Amino acid sequence: MDKGHGRLEERAIWTSTVLTGYLTFPHAAPVFRLDRITTNLQNDKVTQETVFGVTSLTPDRADPARLLQLARGHWSIENRLHWVRDVTYDEDRCRIRKGNGAQTMASLRNLSISILRLAGAHFIPTAQRTLARGLNRVLRLRGFVK
Repeated sequence: MDKGHGRLEERAIWTSTVLTGYLTFPHAAPVFRLDRITTNLQNDKVTQETVFGVTSLTPDRADPARLLQLARGHWSIENRLHWVRDVTYDEDRCRIRKGNGAQTMASLRNLSISILRLAGAHFIPTAQRTLARGLNRVLRLRGFVK
């Protein structure tokens, strides 16, 4: 049970190893079913969602509490990386499509975000605007000049 962002969320998980060895997917081990019931505290609207998953973790490392933690942590990746790429870098409208261009640009965006995060940036657009004001700031960030 979690409460936050104006919502009350209840999650329940069921895990099983019955399909281990049966699936032809490499390294597939425990499977799980995750049910979420979310109540909007402002209008009392209730939504239900069921997701199914498979993990390569061994059964002793894939206990229900750990799988719930991993499923919940998925959104931190979505919010800290993919959202930044979609909104700040406007990646969805990028017209680079041929050869390895799209993958190369995605790698460069990830590198840029990672460097800014390692430098302590909490808000990527602000950090980009600050660095855009001068090459010396970029060089200083990477330790090339003092």
